[in-house]
Amino acid sequence: MKQTIFKSTQSIVKAIMLSICMVAVIISCSQKQAKETDKSANNLSTGEGYVEVEGGKVWYGIMGGGDKTPILCLHGGPGGTSAGYYKLSELAEERPIIFFDQLGSGRSDHHQDTSLLKVEKFVEQVHAVKEALMLDNFYLMGGSWGGALALEYYLVHPEGIKGLIFRSPYFSTPIWEKDADILVSQLPDTIKAAIYQAEKDSTFNTEAYAAANTYFLKQHGRRTEKVQHPYDTVPSPGNSFIYNYMWGPSEFTATGTLKTYDNHEALKKVKVPALFTTGEYDEARPETIEELSKLVPQSSFVVIPDAGHSTLSDNRSAMIGAIQTFLKEQEE
Repeated sequence: MKQTIFKSTQSIVKAIMLSICMVAVIISCSQKQAKETDKSANNLSTGEGYVEVEGGKVWYGIMGGGDKTPILCLHGGPGGTSAGYYKLSELAEERPIIFFDQLGSGRSDHHQDTSLLKVEKFVEQVHAVKEALMLDNFYLMGGSWGGALALEYYLVHPEGIKGLIFRSPYFSTPIWEKDADILVSQLPDTIKAAIYQAEKDSTFNTEAYAAANTYFLKQHGRRTEKVQHPYDTVPSPGNSFIYNYMWGPSEFTATGTLKTYDNHEALKKVKVPALFTTGEYDEARPETIEELSKLVPQSSFVVIPDAGHSTLSDNRSAMIGAIQTFLKEQEE
């Protein structure tokens, strides 16, 4: 009887030990699966690379590698660079911040092939980066010309986009020129005279016009001294040929292929949350951007105080704070 009891006890102990082992294995597998799921959901880490597109290679960079939804950033111009997005480094503490130089500028292959300087070609570049990095879910941010590009991309490839961030956006040349006319009319008489004379003669290479452009940019572009971010250490030149070909000789004079561009009504088709920001003294005037924001059903609008068009330079903390608030509202 004792031997029988002993054997029964042994059996029970073995069963208990086996159960414990099985639970441990299940927990271990679950943890491993969870880690793999996190990794596959956001398989990004700090680094850089190149993506092949029509006409050459585009350079991309990634800051951060947190678990939260990445942000894909589109720079302005056309012909600008992504270097300004290093100033979003605080956001990279919890999520990847992805940016790239559009073909023709920055660290991407440079060119002067006008057949590539079409809106749809830039949209294809965004998609190529998105596909190369296997972005399943992401926020799309566009500043200035990048705002138009973000909207154009969303209209063609809305899949995976959780929200849009329009930073001092451009959507329409007629609207932009109307704002520019208002701002130019408020400049000193000598500055206005130089601008009006240049536009009358279609002569934009004079010292007077260059001086007027510089004055305008100090009021409505970047109002503070340029501060280079510590991460921004590699030369990243813009492309003035692209800027002049697509836009024109200055921010307030459009003569290029975008002269008749107007896509602002497409904002009504946006079905995801959108944040619109602009500087207090921005060339993308607050009154205008607020009205445009109303075209998107799920939108919020924020004015960045004491800032011109370069909100990340003029008031970086306020700009980052506005983005963080928007992201928190989407992710709570």
